[in-house]
Amino acid sequence: MIDQIRTHIDKSLSSFLDTVKKEYKLHLVSPLLFESIKEFTLREGKRIRPLLLILTYKGYVPLNKKISKKLYNASTCMEFLHNFMLIHDDIIDRSDLRRGKPTMHKVLAHTVKTNDPDKLGIDLGIIAGDIVYALAIDAFLSIDEPLDRKERALKYFIQTAAFTAMGEFIDTVHGVSQLDDVTEKDVFLNYTLKTARYTFDCPMVTGAILAGADKAQVKKISQYGLLIGQAFQIQDDIIGIYETEEKIGKSILSDLAEGKKTLLICHANRVLTGKAKKEFLHIFNKSTKTLADLEAIKKILVDSGSLDYSLAAVDTRLAQAEKILKTLKMHAQYKTVLSGALLKLFAHSKIISQQYK
Repeated sequence: MIDQIRTHIDKSLSSFLDTVKKEYKLHLVSPLLFESIKEFTLREGKRIRPLLLILTYKGYVPLNKKISKKLYNASTCMEFLHNFMLIHDDIIDRSDLRRGKPTMHKVLAHTVKTNDPDKLGIDLGIIAGDIVYALAIDAFLSIDEPLDRKERALKYFIQTAAFTAMGEFIDTVHGVSQLDDVTEKDVFLNYTLKTARYTFDCPMVTGAILAGADKAQVKKISQYGLLIGQAFQIQDDIIGIYETEEKIGKSILSDLAEGKKTLLICHANRVLTGKAKKEFLHIFNKSTKTLADLEAIKKILVDSGSLDYSLAAVDTRLAQAEKILKTLKMHAQYKTVLSGALLKLFAHSKIISQQYK
């Protein structure tokens, strides 16, 4: 079922981009602009956000209802929203790679010859991200559902973009803040706003609203999505330290180099004392980190119990989410598929847990 839905989503993405070419004429402004957006959008990915929208929608509509092609077209709004966030996030983080290929601003740095290609790439990348957000709204509007549902879902979608930007704001402020000034409560607020809301909560809530689920069910879906999203971001931070560059598609030093205040880091800062804390802060505060620094941080996070603490936080949230899932009035088959699809996302943390015992 998931493979079939993903195939429909990929076809809808490609089809929508053909429509974009005709209606927006981006290729006439710049062939590189259109081709870059197209290539970035069609890069291989899990398509988890549109997939969650479709699964939740199917979970609440009558089983005999034929699913319109327009729903698949509309579901791509989640992928465009995701790509909009990624393009801007990569600029803020000064990242060179995304999904194993050059980031949007790196691609657009070669639009024309200039003495400052980095600035050009950043400027054009911001603009490209804005265009992709407009495409997300356009894709959403292809939904063919009663206007009251469509309006409620669209408002939630737009609010999600704003909340995610707030999360990015917090994350950027944290990036220049002293480590002692960032608490675990701050970290979880950031996880909720920047990741959980738009990756899990919004797609499922949107699907439920469009399918006609009642407010109580929508609220439970939201709680479920936020818990899964927090767990996912904790795992993502663990992966950023403990995975290989080949598997994560970006530099394994990027998270450490950026000085990200994650649950791992904040816990270590809270519990470490004496010589161990001094070593930890020395490495964390270095302007340039090396692979040797990364290996040292890995060991410190294991020895301090911070890796255990973070993995336990993942498990706790998954257990809470599973309890909520059991109370949802979704069709059983879609509830099972939804649970299975989401649990597969946490294979990384299980592997890392086993590797470091």
